[in-house]
Amino acid sequence: MPDKLSAQCHCGAVIFKVALTDGFNGVLRCNCSFCRMRGAVVATAGEVEITQGKDKLTEYRFNSGEAAHFFCSVCGIYTFHQRRSNPEFYGVNVACIEGVSPFDFSRVPVSDGINHPKDGGKGGVAGYVIYEPKTSESDS
Repeated sequence: MPDKLSAQCHCGAVIFKVALTDGFNGVLRCNCSFCRMRGAVVATAGEVEITQGKDKLTEYRFNSGEAAHFFCSVCGIYTFHQRRSNPEFYGVNVACIEGVSPFDFSRVPVSDGINHPKDGGKGGVAGYVIYEPKTSESDS
C-alpha cells in the first residue's frame, strides 16, 4: 500500500491525501447519534494532508465539541473527522479514497459510540453491518 492514498469529496472541490495507520484492516462504523445519520464506513489515518480546497471544508462539532467533523461545503460529502477518542488520529470516509467503496467490506464492526468511554461507557463493538452482494437473479 502506498504511504499516502489520494482522496476527494464527490465534486472534487476538496482533495486530500491520507496515511492510514493499518490500511483497511480497522474499518468501522459508529452508532452515536451523528454517525447513525451519516452512515459512513471509516478507516483510521494518522495524517490527513489537504492539497486543494481547504477553504471549501466546513467543520461541525456537537455534544462535547471534541471531535471535529469536516464536510465539503459544495457537495456536502463527509470527508474525515478528528477523533474524540484520540485527537491524534482521524476517521476517513473510505468512499472518498480513490478506488474504494464502502461495499468493498462485507463485515464492518460498529463502534458503540452511544456508550463512549469518554462519557463513562464501556465502548467496544455494538454489532456488525453486513453487505452481501447479490449473486444471481434468484437472490432478489
